[in-house]
Amino acid sequence: MVGGTKRLPRAEREQQMLDAAVSVFAKNGFRDTSMDSIAAQAKISKPMLYLYYGSKEELFSACIAREGGRFIDAMAVGFDPKLRQSEQARTVVREFLRFVDENRESWRVLYRVAVGSAAFADTVSSSRRHIVDMVSDLIRRGTTVEGALDIDFELTAIALVGAGEAVADRMSEGDVDLETAIDLLVGITWRGLKGVGIHTPS
Repeated sequence: MVGGTKRLPRAEREQQMLDAAVSVFAKNGFRDTSMDSIAAQAKISKPMLYLYYGSKEELFSACIAREGGRFIDAMAVGFDPKLRQSEQARTVVREFLRFVDENRESWRVLYRVAVGSAAFADTVSSSRRHIVDMVSDLIRRGTTVEGALDIDFELTAIALVGAGEAVADRMSEGDVDLETAIDLLVGITWRGLKGVGIHTPS
């Protein structure tokens, strides 16, 4: 009999299963992960896992939804309209990279495994779009330059989020430490923010 099958509240059991699934998906990828391996990691029986999640696809979707929500919540911590723009930029970057540093398996599931699986690309794209919108709003609220257009805010946000993902990915592999990554990305971010609203004459 598989151990650890004592009765738990449903919500707690679901989180236990998702924790196990994120760990195994992050290590093995979607295709090479089996429901058996996830059940073993969660210390439950496979029939119980299927009772909660009817398929591997359904379980993986639940993982993406939970981890994506956690990531967005972490990013939202940095949005404080009382801060100066430079302080705001550092706060947002710090929360972004701190989440990756403290949740490396979550990051791999969201930005490696899910992105590499066509069936889940739309879900990841939606989450990324939400983050871009949040950063765009931050830039808009913190910009005092006259003449800035909506497209300035949007494209700058896309560029900054893309840079953030690239730096975070290297950090998740241990290639750079958290503080160095923060300083690097803040420098990139601040240079980008200072350019908002500056247009070359046609």
